[in-house]
Formats: sequence, C-alpha cells, structure tokens
Amino acid sequence: MTIATSHLPRPRWNVIFFTGALHLTALLALFPSNFSWAAVGVAVFLHWMTISLGISLGFHRLASHRSLQTPKLLEYFLIFCGTLAGQGAVIGWVGYHRAHHLHTDKQADPHNSNQGFWWSHISWLMHDIPTKTQLPRLTKDIANDPFYQFCHNHYITMQIGLGILLYLLGGLPFVVWGIFVRLFVGFHSTCFVNSACHKFGYQTYDTGDRSTNCWWVALLTYGEGWHNNHHAFEHSARHGLRWWEVDITWIAIRLLQVFRLVTKVRLHRTEVGQAR
Repeated sequence: MTIATSHLPRPRWNVIFFTGALHLTALLALFPSNFSWAAVGVAVFLHWMTISLGISLGFHRLASHRSLQTPKLLEYFLIFCGTLAGQGAVIGWVGYHRAHHLHTDKQADPHNSNQGFWWSHISWLMHDIPTKTQLPRLTKDIANDPFYQFCHNHYITMQIGLGILLYLLGGLPFVVWGIFVRLFVGFHSTCFVNSACHKFGYQTYDTGDRSTNCWWVALLTYGEGWHNNHHAFEHSARHGLRWWEVDITWIAIRLLQVFRLVTKVRLHRTEVGQAR
C-alpha cells in the first residue's frame, strides 16, 4: 500500500531544502581536488563516532530504550556524538522512535512501512506528520534535561562548528568528506533501518509486524540492522543474537562494561516472543 499524494501531510520545506542541499554538497567529493586519504579517514572515524557511539548507542539503546545505564558525563558525551550525526534534534528523534515501537507498521507509526519504501525511508521526515503531537508525552523523561535541550536546540550550530574545526585542520577536503559525505552516508544508513529492515532480510521472531534482520544494514549501522531481533526484545542492549549477527555497538557496550562505565545492561529473554 502506498500513501496517496492528495493525503500527504503538509511539507516541511526546511527539511526538504536541507536534505536536497546535503545530497548536492556530497557531490563535491567527485572533484579530485577535494580528495585525500586523510579526509576519507576523518569521515570513517566520524561516521563511527556519530552513528555507532552517537545514534546506535546514545540516541537509540540508551536514550530511547534505557537498555543500559552510564555515568551522566558519558551519557552526555554519547548524546553529543549523536547530535553531530545531523539526524535532527535529539528529543524529536527519541520521541518518533518510541512512537514507532508503540504503533509499528500501523497508521500512527511515523514511518509506517505499509505506506511504501520511499515513505518509510525518507519522505516521512519531509512532512508534518500527526505523530508529532505525541512527542511531549513520549519524551517526558528527557525533555527538561538542560543538556538534551541544548543539543536539541543547537544541533545545526554544532555541525557548523565541527565544519569550521575540520576546515582549520585539513581545508576543504576535510569538510567535504568529514561533513557532507559523512552526513550523506550516515543519514541513509539510519534511514535503511526504517525502510529496508521492514522489507528485506529474514524474521527470526514473530513480532506481528514487518521488521526484518538485514545483514548489510547491520554493517552500515554497527548492529542496528538486526531489527527483527530488536522488535522482539526492544529493551535489550544486544541486537545481534546469533553468532553471525555481528553487533559492533554491543561489542562497544561490553568493552565499556569492562571499565565499569556501563551498568544495568538489559538483555533479551528467550521466552519472550516466539522463534520461527
């Protein structure tokens, strides 16, 4: 089922403009003068820092699901990393994700996969969807935190600051790869969890929705692609449950446990859900 054009909510022109600009500026990487291996290395490092530590561990497993507990300073660092991923304001990100779990693949799901691949991948971000009214109720635990508020209100300014720092360190190639290319890859990597992981792959658990485990999305997102596992045990800090389901973020959590920087780690219980 594909959503009818006449029934689309009001467009968010600021998001449409930003998304279009991001895709155009990423094309600057095609110019040889903007290439260097150092710049590529910066992009890879920042992709890991912002997507694995920031989005997967910080925004998702920690802030959205409270699958683990960290010292406040580390929590704020992870939220800072996620904010630099450029995927919108943190309070909205958490709220929309919690709404997705409450209404998976139903009308109130902000990126309902039954409305088509394009909608669940990116188009939902470009429209003022009704789910927005649920966000205050779904984010009461973080909405009044001063640091979350700062990151929520200044995520664009923080990205500009990072861009200035990269320019000072390595000129335009560092900006092109460390900002534009890295944001482009990270943005679509995360969006594939909402789209590809409700269309491609396999289901280990009967979760009553279209969530799937998709290996190539897991590679792009440091373990988030084991999405059917996540929907079966949404509060589990570990998403890759079989030996071949590599979950880089889970490895990072285990490493932080060694240094006692992570406590109260929640894991799946095999009796919850029904394995296929």
